[in-house]
Amino acid sequence: MNHLFEQVNRTPHKTAIVDHGNHFSYQELKDQSEQIASHLLVGKHDLNEARVAFMVSPGFDYVATQWAIWKSGGIAVPLCITYPLPSLTYVLEDTGAEILIVGQEYMGILEDYAQEKGIKLLTWKELSVRYGHPYLPEISPERGAMILYTSGTTSLPKGVLTTHANIESQISTLVDAWKWSSEDYTICLLPLHHVHGIINVVSCTLWAGATVEFLHPFDAKQVFETFLQGRVNVFMAVPTIYFKLISEFESYSETEREALADCMKNFRLMVSGSAALPVSVMEKWKDISGHYLLERYGMTEIGMAISNPYDGERRAGHIGRPLPGVEVRLVDEQNNPIVPGSPGEIQIKGPSVFKEYWKKPEATSKSFTEDGWFKTGDIAVIDEGYYRILGRDSVDIIKSGGYKISALEIEEILRRHPDVKDCGVVGIPDEEWGELVSAGVVAENTLDLKALKDWMRAQMPAYKTPRNYLILKELPRNAMGKVVKNDLKKMFSTQN
Repeated sequence: MNHLFEQVNRTPHKTAIVDHGNHFSYQELKDQSEQIASHLLVGKHDLNEARVAFMVSPGFDYVATQWAIWKSGGIAVPLCITYPLPSLTYVLEDTGAEILIVGQEYMGILEDYAQEKGIKLLTWKELSVRYGHPYLPEISPERGAMILYTSGTTSLPKGVLTTHANIESQISTLVDAWKWSSEDYTICLLPLHHVHGIINVVSCTLWAGATVEFLHPFDAKQVFETFLQGRVNVFMAVPTIYFKLISEFESYSETEREALADCMKNFRLMVSGSAALPVSVMEKWKDISGHYLLERYGMTEIGMAISNPYDGERRAGHIGRPLPGVEVRLVDEQNNPIVPGSPGEIQIKGPSVFKEYWKKPEATSKSFTEDGWFKTGDIAVIDEGYYRILGRDSVDIIKSGGYKISALEIEEILRRHPDVKDCGVVGIPDEEWGELVSAGVVAENTLDLKALKDWMRAQMPAYKTPRNYLILKELPRNAMGKVVKNDLKKMFSTQN
């Protein structure tokens, strides 16, 4: 990650981060990250890939913490700041985190747990005490750098381990393809326990010597107010955010709309990702901003692999062409190349592809072909050189608000409720969210849906909990006893 860290030597006094109106230079980011590293390395020369989890709000402190872990030789494990305790403890226990860094506002959630489990807990009060300049170890590119969690077709999330070399490849590929420069200024609205925010927004910005401003929590009015200040020229978001911005824009007066439209025409790049972009949203945004959104395709396991071009035609409903250095192929169920024009599974090769699923050798092995191609599980066709996604190979992955959510994980939690006899979870198409998480439930007794919703929100992150419930006498099943989820989806359509 040397190029990322060495940016300070090129532009030490340039603003790297704007956080709640405070400006932090590249030199200040370097100094703060090394101060944190001095705490992590007490009594050690190298963390040697120890997992360091951190629950820190988006902003300067988050980036300094992440950099400190990498510089110290640790593996960074960012925790979602909106997760309930059960979801956090799953990540902490699965990674075997040895150190936990917590922002003051999250101490009440994790302090007792860390003490009970004997995890070294570092607070920002402790990190403000300077130990002096630390000796930083040499980190080889092949060493583990980060574990992010992604929901697959199994009932529990899997930890995706990427190396320093993987991350460098993911960043440099996008910096070149999307023509990042030190003159760029962007804002970060995205959660920082996912690749979109960490790599595409924050890391690309800092690699290029540009500036990133953090706006947290998301507020559509604040986003437009920031636009009008005239500094932002690069913007990245998920379809749900664009939907909310369109709604906010439409509530403004004609004069306010004209001012915003004139401002946004000066942007050089606007990107959408993490979920399929409805064509209607793309067209509305073009009417508003004058920009045809650049849509791309990626996963936690691979970073970004396919993208519409920075220069050239951007096709609605298409994810574009392979990025430089990324090999892509479409295959049938037997891993044979498909006939041109036919649908096939997207498979990926290249230096950006992750190392392994953490402590899951069998899942890792199943995710790669014998000749080393990563099996994404996404189905696509090629239309005149551009890839077009047709859908997920499994109906058990729901894409909602930029997240990929495992239906099986939700079902496992739902079944723990004393009044739920059985259930099936599906995604129902929705223009704003992409898909809405929806649950068909067979109840033991009369079910209080409000109480059930409250109970679910205490068990798992809010974005994973069902928005719609359908009480059923029985679930539709095939002859083998498996729930027929397409039939379940139709039942929700009938209800509406």
